[in-house]
Amino acid sequence: MSSIHHPPSPPILYSFESPNELSEKLAAFIVKAQKEAVDKKGRFTVALSGGSLPKQLNKLVDNPAVKWDKWQVFFADERCVPLDHEDSNYNLCRKELFSKVPIPKKNIHHIDISLLDDLEELADAYEKALISEFAQKDSARFPVFDLILLGIGPDGHTCSLFPEHPLLTEEDRWVAYIEDSPKPPPKRITLTFPVLNHALRIVFVAAGEGKADVLSTIIDNPEAGLPASRVRPSHPGQVYWYVDNAASAKVNYQRSEFKL
Repeated sequence: MSSIHHPPSPPILYSFESPNELSEKLAAFIVKAQKEAVDKKGRFTVALSGGSLPKQLNKLVDNPAVKWDKWQVFFADERCVPLDHEDSNYNLCRKELFSKVPIPKKNIHHIDISLLDDLEELADAYEKALISEFAQKDSARFPVFDLILLGIGPDGHTCSLFPEHPLLTEEDRWVAYIEDSPKPPPKRITLTFPVLNHALRIVFVAAGEGKADVLSTIIDNPEAGLPASRVRPSHPGQVYWYVDNAASAKVNYQRSEFKL
């Protein structure tokens, strides 16, 4: 049946006692998603963001069930800085994850730093990298990621999609650039909502009481229109929230019992 006939599924909220339990259950979910993808098509396509997320993936390290050679990793957004810069999401993921696991370098798709002075070219080149991975293989109008892992900012932004920014209405581009990010550094590239909303699985990860207010707004009051609330993948895609009890303390939305 066409996805037109199915409204987006409601989010699934899992809330855990501690950040450690959150990381353990998140790793189990990722391993299951990986197995389903590899069994079906021989590869696992993932997009990662920065912030606190890479550290929350620590239970994937030394995990024998992870088939790193099957992963194709992209970045949900990236700061337009050199790869060894402290603001680079690639560099953060390298320090917290890639340097500790046997993932082939060619499977990690970072920005072309020779294009840092031309954001439009940089975004186009990253879009072309996505097209080469997805278009011939899946022949869809937008890439269908197996898994996109995202964080949230205190203003409700996700990726580099900020409240009330013109990029929120982008409908055609897979990758867009931003020169005026309200959070430094100002120059970034980001996946767009059409890409996010074609993913099979979107997982938002949030921990700590500092996330409590914005999490309540995103989940309980989606009509406020914060960027993270606008991530609603079309059928059969699904949004999951992996949070700890401190982050979900003010959320009224029904929690689900964790199961794989």
